[in-house]
Amino acid sequence: MMIPNHSSRPGVRAFTLIEVLLAVAIFAIVLAALNTVFFSALHLRMTTSRSIDASLPLEQALTFLRRDLQGAVPPGTNSDLAGDFKSGAAANGIGMTQNGGLEFYTSTGVINDDAPWGDIQRIFYQLRDPANRTASQGKDLIRGVTRNLLSTTMEEPVEQRLIGEVESLEFACYNGTDWRDSWDTSMGDSGLPQAVRVRIQLAANNTGNTRNRQPFEMLLPIESQSRTNQTTGGAQ
Repeated sequence: MMIPNHSSRPGVRAFTLIEVLLAVAIFAIVLAALNTVFFSALHLRMTTSRSIDASLPLEQALTFLRRDLQGAVPPGTNSDLAGDFKSGAAANGIGMTQNGGLEFYTSTGVINDDAPWGDIQRIFYQLRDPANRTASQGKDLIRGVTRNLLSTTMEEPVEQRLIGEVESLEFACYNGTDWRDSWDTSMGDSGLPQAVRVRIQLAANNTGNTRNRQPFEMLLPIESQSRTNQTTGGAQ
């Protein structure tokens, strides 16, 4: 009696070397395509993250400007604690150049144990050369704050660097009919402007890339509300 040999059944075959090599080649092509897609997605994520990180200081600077200008106090109000509003060339007295300066009084001061003064504080914004010129292009935008307005001595303002690599900073004041490059209540301008336009132009980066060459612009209306302790009394 003969025992059948199952290994020699017709129809049962293994992969040839050519087929194995072809499958490996196809798998390598698919893997390379997946790697390209993954790398592109990772690069896009990193680029987006860098763009967001770069825009955060600018957003913070614009937030400070918006809050301070919305709380601007007209000169001579609140027991004469509020002083003059100076913008542009009129503000050269505090070291500002061209049209890149702003000085005014605002009611955004926070009262706490370390700062027990009123909510009125003097604010200035100006461009200044960076401490390390080789480290960045452009200038630094500085915000200075003076809290103790009743001090008998000249108090140094507390300065904060808001953003670097700024090419230009411009303020324009609206008087109801025209936009003006300067405003100075100590030289005859009456009260606060009706609106202030802020324009910030960032400088090119170190590689010469002209990113964000369009200036960032913000228009802020100012509601001038005199704050006074006087009351109007009727006939006794």
